[in-house]
Amino acid sequence: MGTFGTKGEKPFTTNDYLSLGWKARLTETAVGLFSHAPDPLEETFQYPNDPGLFGPESVTWKVMGDVSSFIGGIRALLIQAAHPEVAAGVANHSTYRDDPLGRLSRTASYVTATAFGAMPEVEKSIKMVSSAHRPVKGTSSRGEKYSAGNPEMAAWVHNALIDSFLVSYQNFGPSSLKHEETNRYVYEQTNLGKLMKASPLPENSKSLSSWLSNNPKIGKSKEGSEAVTFLRKPPLPFFTLAAYKILFNAAVATMPEELRKAIGVTQKKGAKTAGKFLTKILRYALGFSPAWAAALDRSGTKRPTEIRFRDTSGVTR
Repeated sequence: MGTFGTKGEKPFTTNDYLSLGWKARLTETAVGLFSHAPDPLEETFQYPNDPGLFGPESVTWKVMGDVSSFIGGIRALLIQAAHPEVAAGVANHSTYRDDPLGRLSRTASYVTATAFGAMPEVEKSIKMVSSAHRPVKGTSSRGEKYSAGNPEMAAWVHNALIDSFLVSYQNFGPSSLKHEETNRYVYEQTNLGKLMKASPLPENSKSLSSWLSNNPKIGKSKEGSEAVTFLRKPPLPFFTLAAYKILFNAAVATMPEELRKAIGVTQKKGAKTAGKFLTKILRYALGFSPAWAAALDRSGTKRPTEIRFRDTSGVTR
């Protein structure tokens, strides 16, 4: 029988999967994609009353706690591929081809820890990422040198993530943010960008979008094309891949034309509608992020009564 990760200490088999209800199956499938790295908030309750980098009143917790972040993550990877030197760094110093789920889980752990973690967890995550990035140096296929320690390259990665999570929430979230909230979210994220030694860090949503889409560094590259080819059809189980394709097409549909041209992707008709439909199903099945719930509990903040959070067993409450 095939396995889907672990259920306790025992392998989680196909029979286990088929015995679940549809909501539990969907939850198991989605969560399984990100379960190939340690839980970044495993020790979060050792830091009571610590609001972390953003805190319960932040727009960041609202944006990052929603399933629309799945689309945001894919969109960010696509935008990263539009920068030839960033793409070269990923291609030459990453295990995404051999261990795609491991890399996805590690990226998700970084995002979760920095968004919802207590400050010691934020600092630990940043230290781990910075250490992993230290040897990432070389020359891209267009002959330009790159280094992950370069503030502008760090900014491309950071800004692509921030813009993508925001745009995905605006298109596929439960409700749109007000204009002042979008600007507050971007400004909040400059605090993380500074810790990552990234520069420049646009301070509002319009300037962030413009910096990415009008950046003179964007262009086609061998490494970028390889990354996009992989992202089009990663090695996922059949049913997971079918859902993933909807998320992928939805991510492409929200990208500026300049960035789509740089990586050779085109918008498909009905992609946004399909993305909205799937995220509604995912939101109903999964609820909102358990990391958000844990951060609220740790910081001593009452959970909103109108929000259903998923616990670690996949049950919403």
